[in-house]
Amino acid sequence: MIEWLLFAAVHHVADLTVLGGVAAVQALGAYLLWRRASSRALRRAIITGTLLSYAVLLFGFLLGFNRIAVFFPRWWPTWGRGIAITWAFLSIFLTGGLLVSRRWMQIRKEYSPGRRAFLRTAETAMFCGPALAIGYGVFIQRFDLRLREQKLVFPDLPEDLDGLRLVQLTDIHLSPFLSENELARAVDMANETKAHIALVTGDLITYSGDPLDACLRQLARLKSDAGTFGCMGNHEFYAGAENYVEHNGALLGLQFLRRRAVRLPFGKATLNLAGVDYQRKAWPYLKFGRQLVEPGAFNVLLSHNPDVFPVAVEQGYRMTIAGHTHGGQVRVEILREDLNIARFLTPYVDGLYRRNESAIFVSRGIGTIGLPARLGAPPEVALLRLCRT
Repeated sequence: MIEWLLFAAVHHVADLTVLGGVAAVQALGAYLLWRRASSRALRRAIITGTLLSYAVLLFGFLLGFNRIAVFFPRWWPTWGRGIAITWAFLSIFLTGGLLVSRRWMQIRKEYSPGRRAFLRTAETAMFCGPALAIGYGVFIQRFDLRLREQKLVFPDLPEDLDGLRLVQLTDIHLSPFLSENELARAVDMANETKAHIALVTGDLITYSGDPLDACLRQLARLKSDAGTFGCMGNHEFYAGAENYVEHNGALLGLQFLRRRAVRLPFGKATLNLAGVDYQRKAWPYLKFGRQLVEPGAFNVLLSHNPDVFPVAVEQGYRMTIAGHTHGGQVRVEILREDLNIARFLTPYVDGLYRRNESAIFVSRGIGTIGLPARLGAPPEVALLRLCRT
């Protein structure tokens, strides 16, 4: 057990750093509450609540390890971690509220009744706001599936590819956070677009125990003129399911492109569609990508990780289609700045980006991970239209 704990500590430094940071913030919040407490009983309750909060955080962290998760029902790792992460988010905002309240919102005797009432109302809104926002993201916007249409203009696009429609599903994460019925609704929405090509760009599930076969069955219902093609995401890699997805997907008519390309003729033009497994940051991106480019064709790359875009442009791909970021999943705009976790990890968070004569589209995807909420980044099915003008 000691060896396993040392291994976990070494290989999860980032997670432990975040865990320690949240614990420190909660300690600060507990101290501020303790200073306000008017009785010993209340102070004991604050200490007990803080210890309970630490237990929730630690339990959520440990559920990320299969060695521990196997002792609990299948939904525990997903929802257990989700509850811990949700509470971590809320505790940070609440501690910030305590600091603001202590510094700028103290109610003094000399204040007028109107000013005191205003400060009490503002303080209540400040503490209730984060909980209401997260609740909206968990119970409403997480299920607010939308069809997003994106026009992709390439002036030199072959005439027979003008108007070509590609429908994309990504980051499904079929799990206790997303039911099969919700995935079926996304597939039905995609089929209504009557696309020429259907694309699936990774993260079909979250953990190895999630219903992968059910996900493949639903994706097999996708309809398009040329068929359904996909690439692998990081969660297929984590779950050790890449070969399974490739083999069983093929039995259902789904072609997952693993370092290979297919030529799709449309009239006199050819769209060369290439796909790669999840491109990890520690590796050189698209090591074999150049070999998949076909001269004279319109080359499109499927890559779950959007960070490959500059390399894809250099290798000759005109279009890259990606996911992975969930559009930030939880986005807050402050002073016209869009704040979200994904923004600090990649410059390609959501939507269309261009570089020279090439472009990448990054979809927000359908599911969620970690925090069972979407805020400012509703789930989507993306319909991409190739155009000359």
